[in-house]
Amino acid sequence: MSNVKLAVIYYSSGGTNYQLAQWATEGALEAGADTKLLKVPELAPPSIIEKNPAWKAHVDATEHVPEVSLHDIEWADAIIFSVPARFGNMPSQMKQFLDTTGGLWFQGKTANKVVSAMSSAQNPHGGQEATILSLYTSMYHWGAIVAAPGYSDPSVFAAGGNPYGTSVTVDKDGHMVEDVKEAVKFQARRTIEVAKWVKQGRNG
Repeated sequence: MSNVKLAVIYYSSGGTNYQLAQWATEGALEAGADTKLLKVPELAPPSIIEKNPAWKAHVDATEHVPEVSLHDIEWADAIIFSVPARFGNMPSQMKQFLDTTGGLWFQGKTANKVVSAMSSAQNPHGGQEATILSLYTSMYHWGAIVAAPGYSDPSVFAAGGNPYGTSVTVDKDGHMVEDVKEAVKFQARRTIEVAKWVKQGRNG
């Protein structure tokens, strides 16, 4: 059986979810997956970004990261999303990209993708769980299979105990409060494991 193909798709304005996505990519590569790290297109106008030095610095620092395409969705057996909370929901940048996948959905090409999600916010109850669940709602419409981490590894508890997906609090200086690296890597390994089961079932 060929390797699981994983797309790690993120949106980040300050770098937190880019870091989460990088850790997920590391975990996936360690688990033997063929992996792509991809960002969704930025919708904010340059004039707004220019006024925020941290945002501008992050945009400049990630110019090399390719933007996700519909081909990447079709290619992937599994997908990990990483997004900041925006009023308890996913950012408009991620939602806009998901809204372009209708053609793939209509053709049945989003069905049985194994998916998982991660999130961040500026305080412990800033909508991280609601953001992940809002993204999963779209995935149910895709016909995707959600591989949430649950409480199936000690790293989940160490990272704050979010069973829906790894989430982190970011302080006013942009630093992560919880130590979530191992939880992210576990979530990536779990996503790949479930994708292997699905792939074996299809090929069995």
